[in-house]
Amino acid sequence: MSVPSIRFLQPICWLRVGVVCAGLVLLTLAQRVQAIPLFNRQTGQNCVACHAGGQFPELTPYGRLFKLTGYTLGERTSVPLSVMAVASVSKVANTSKSDDPGADFQKNGHLLFATASVFAGGKITDNIGGFAQVTYDPYATQAADGSFRGHSNVDNVDLRYADRFIDERRDLIFGVSLNNNPSVSDPWNTAAAWMQYVPVPSPTSSRFVDGTTPYPGYASGGNVAGLTVYAYLNRTWYAELGAYGTSRGALSFMSAGVADADKTQLRGLNPYWRLAWNHEWGAHSLMVGTAGMVAQVYDDPLDTSDPSTTHHWRNVSVDAQYQYLLDPHAVTAQIVYARARHRYPASLANAPVGFVDAAGNPLPDTNQVDTSSVLRTRLSYVYQARYGGSVSLFSLRGTVNTANQTSGYDPATLTVTSDPAAQAPSLRVGGNLSGNPLTRGATLEAFVMPTQYARIGLQETVYDRYNGASVNYDGFGRNARDNNTLFLYLWLAY
Repeated sequence: MSVPSIRFLQPICWLRVGVVCAGLVLLTLAQRVQAIPLFNRQTGQNCVACHAGGQFPELTPYGRLFKLTGYTLGERTSVPLSVMAVASVSKVANTSKSDDPGADFQKNGHLLFATASVFAGGKITDNIGGFAQVTYDPYATQAADGSFRGHSNVDNVDLRYADRFIDERRDLIFGVSLNNNPSVSDPWNTAAAWMQYVPVPSPTSSRFVDGTTPYPGYASGGNVAGLTVYAYLNRTWYAELGAYGTSRGALSFMSAGVADADKTQLRGLNPYWRLAWNHEWGAHSLMVGTAGMVAQVYDDPLDTSDPSTTHHWRNVSVDAQYQYLLDPHAVTAQIVYARARHRYPASLANAPVGFVDAAGNPLPDTNQVDTSSVLRTRLSYVYQARYGGSVSLFSLRGTVNTANQTSGYDPATLTVTSDPAAQAPSLRVGGNLSGNPLTRGATLEAFVMPTQYARIGLQETVYDRYNGASVNYDGFGRNARDNNTLFLYLWLAY
């Protein structure tokens, strides 16, 4: 698998990005005295105490204890707020195989203010704490004239009660978490909510960056409402059990700002579990665990009157994480294998599709049940909490299903066409000609942290397979490698 060079970013683009990044870094340095992150103020610790090599949000053993004890270590702060902002540039390798590059690759090669968040939280009492994140997306919606409009919504919420019992034979942390995203309560970065950590801009030029490649996840997604109970014994055994439902009534704040048509509507209570074994010795720590969830998701969020319209999901994963943390080195290795079983509502299963084969014969009806698996690995190294890099591998496999096909032969012309007037128009760039979800590739990253509050990173994501094929995956000659993408970002957190 060849790795494209960085020639895709033209010199003038690099110059503009460099000037802006330098200016923002200088601003960070100038404000260092007053721009102290929320949990730093509370604990009096440097960022590197909680985050491996200082690379937020990845947690160290101390950071995991801080989270599991309900964010209550240290003294309560008078202004429990922090902010985060990301500026970025995405550059797709090939934008030529498109009917409308301006729509398929919006803002390609342009410097963007990608996203910003405000965090509130920390210690409330000796046993109660938490955090809540509200995120602003300046490209949330697009008007008919092509202009973008921003929008804010509640992102992650994790409110906790926790207590710790210690004697000569036992160290037990017990807690309860009220949260809106299955696994956001998890203390390890192999969790579905945390393994993808760099925010992704909304414009379509960022559709192939690392943050949009296959990651483990749960069908419920975020902006739901759940209550979990957890215990951590002798810093070795961890167990968490809970259930999630639709965020409504008194818990509707868990999905504030999310349009009704975009909210996940769950049928009843949906169980979630997490089990892990952890071992720490010297500068080393190792975790091996498993997690899972069973979810019933309504097909139409605006119509929950018919229980038979639910999708039935079963997600199960196994994962492991190793850390070596001894100044000036920080090494983290992660691996997750996640498997999902998806049973469709009767109204969507065994249905004919609009496309035909090259001879005009109907394609098989859609599946009643699909299975898929995601394998995700990441190895990172940070030196002096300042210079770092990582390599990630990803692979999505699953059953072939004609329901996945968004490209194919039009029955009237027996050609693959994107003409909207065709009986079965096909989709360029994001289309799938085979019905196979296979997507596979790697991401290389290098980053520098000039201060503990800023990270400048460059990622290159390369594809070996996309939507089931390495060549002509959309029926219009687009190859997997055409989606290779460079992603330059500046991430600030105060």
